[in-house]
Amino acid sequence: MTTPVAQIVDAAAYAQAVEDAVKAAAAYYAGGTSPLDDDTYDRLVRGIAAWEAEHPDQVLPDSPTGKVAGGAVEGDVPHTVAMLSLDNVFSADEFTTWAASLARRVGHEVDQWSVEAKLDGLAVAARYTRGRLTRLITRGDGTAGEDVSHAAGTIEGLPETLSEPVSVEVRGEVLMTTAQFEHANEVRTGHGGQPFANPRNAAAGTLRAKERAYTVPMTFFGYGLLPLPDTDTALAARLGDLAHSDLMVLAADLGVNTTASTAVPGRVARSSEQVLARVQEIAALRAQLPFGIDGIVIKADLAADQHTAGSGSRAPRWAIAYKLPAVEKITRLLEVEWNVGRTGIIAPRGVLEPVEIDGATITYATLHNPADITRRDLRLGDHVMVHRAGDVIPRIEAPVAHLRTGAEQPIVFPEACPRCGSGIDTSQERWRCEQGRNCHLVASLSYAAGRDQLDIEGLGATRVVQLVEAGLVADLADLFTLTREQLLGLERMGETSTDNLLTAISAAKAQPLSRVLCALGVRGTGRSMSRRIARWFATMDNIRAADATAMQQVEGIGTEKAPSIVAELAELAPLIDKLVAAGVNMTEPGATPPSPVGADEGSAATAEGGPLTGMIVVVTGAMSGPLEKLSRNQVNELIERAGGRSSSSVSKKTALVVAGENAGSKRAKAEDLGIRLATPDEFATLVADYLV
Repeated sequence: MTTPVAQIVDAAAYAQAVEDAVKAAAAYYAGGTSPLDDDTYDRLVRGIAAWEAEHPDQVLPDSPTGKVAGGAVEGDVPHTVAMLSLDNVFSADEFTTWAASLARRVGHEVDQWSVEAKLDGLAVAARYTRGRLTRLITRGDGTAGEDVSHAAGTIEGLPETLSEPVSVEVRGEVLMTTAQFEHANEVRTGHGGQPFANPRNAAAGTLRAKERAYTVPMTFFGYGLLPLPDTDTALAARLGDLAHSDLMVLAADLGVNTTASTAVPGRVARSSEQVLARVQEIAALRAQLPFGIDGIVIKADLAADQHTAGSGSRAPRWAIAYKLPAVEKITRLLEVEWNVGRTGIIAPRGVLEPVEIDGATITYATLHNPADITRRDLRLGDHVMVHRAGDVIPRIEAPVAHLRTGAEQPIVFPEACPRCGSGIDTSQERWRCEQGRNCHLVASLSYAAGRDQLDIEGLGATRVVQLVEAGLVADLADLFTLTREQLLGLERMGETSTDNLLTAISAAKAQPLSRVLCALGVRGTGRSMSRRIARWFATMDNIRAADATAMQQVEGIGTEKAPSIVAELAELAPLIDKLVAAGVNMTEPGATPPSPVGADEGSAATAEGGPLTGMIVVVTGAMSGPLEKLSRNQVNELIERAGGRSSSSVSKKTALVVAGENAGSKRAKAEDLGIRLATPDEFATLVADYLV
């Protein structure tokens, strides 16, 4: 990866860059706002440093290169030990160069490294006296920070009392998880405030707020433990001699929250190669984490190496931050497009001034629904924070309200369906055309005919358009009443293609209920949920007879989703009746209907008592052997035929991970959690009786 550096061409540009950087840091650390996103700020500071390296006699006293992060903020509580920032590297080559310089400094190759996720929050020091939390201080300028003890009761993971009555200082990061950030914005906008631009800004602003009419929770992760002046002498000596990894174990034993219980726990690496391998593992898990990270912190783990290396005025020489590509950038919202999905959902999409995030040029971003636009107070022309991590669809987090000029315009919501002109059902947050799936009949039928639904070979979008325009098909059931004569009357439909299509349509009648249910495209259900519903109820009659309470017996269907599914199935009743009349199968092979009273979660799903009974199974990577020709959906169906439940994400509840070639982050997470792993061949042997 190319090192990100802003190009500074002369002394005037340098002076302006320093001014911009200082203002941005001051705004962020004072109240959680900034005119620059993190990546732009990092590039600016790197550019300043590059200019200063070439012009050492022109360095300005306000330059951010000689200050710790947060140095623009004055503090009145002195730190017992300077609370420094970290220098950065942006590539494996830069890390290797830095590691070599550290080896020269300590006189030998470092053979024990600590590798931890760099949490994207605000650094604080928590002081405990005889086990009780007495003071919470921000980093400030590194020598003194601001007292924010008033916020202590709102920070999860920062205990009021340690498990032992010791006097120590715990250093760590205060952040907002994704869930806390969403909650904070709901509360903030509910009190008439502008939504926070991102979780990092939200944590920074919330930590200092003293007179708000509301409080919102944050989370603490400890990354350091050191003595105070009144710490017991023996304990102080112990803290000074322990390796960083051992300090983290001690912190956890004291009751402090650390990353040990997350998907990215701190690890000890024995070589630079192992460090870089762990960097890649953490980077691969980034998009799945419930909190933000912007890099990986790499430290010489042993206390002796740290003491020998020492520290500069700004950063320790024994630690470095390996920065990952930015996943958030500020750009402008140019317009909003309104698209209609296959079920009639009218979805807004933001058109952006192009911006590069993590190697991809982003021009569109998700806007969820009209209620979300209103809640976030988005306007055309707004500067907005856009988030993208890995392959996650870019989304607009919030407007950067302090950058508004007054020229921004309200977003106009459609009054009629933008596709067909019909009325719009606005009774739910997600608006829908009153014509429902008939508004977008071609998309709806193409989806139903897809490989993971009814698998009707030869019925692609072009053919579906032909059938609809010819008036031969007005809904899904009409496909099953098509005649040879009707098809032969279409352009480019000869006898062979006609017979092949009719054969495929006839075969689709025998597909299991789960695929028929998926083909119907009920909102709130997909392939996995359709399989769960079908295996729970066994027949379409049982599904249609279920009320919201009965529907909630299916795993993954809660109090909000159940009534919606029941209502839509009732809406689809005429279509389902037509499918039954056309001879389409409405039963799930091997499934047993639930007991009328007191049915528990496993009564239907595990009726066969297969080898995967009660197990949650995740499949990742490329399959081989007997599974090679199966689609991922077919593998998931196989799991459920064998009594298990398929899942797309690894968690503590996962019982088995089938890891093929290039399994990546899911395999790494399974190893971290100690979850059983199986190769595709081993798994095929396990479920051999259920392979079809």
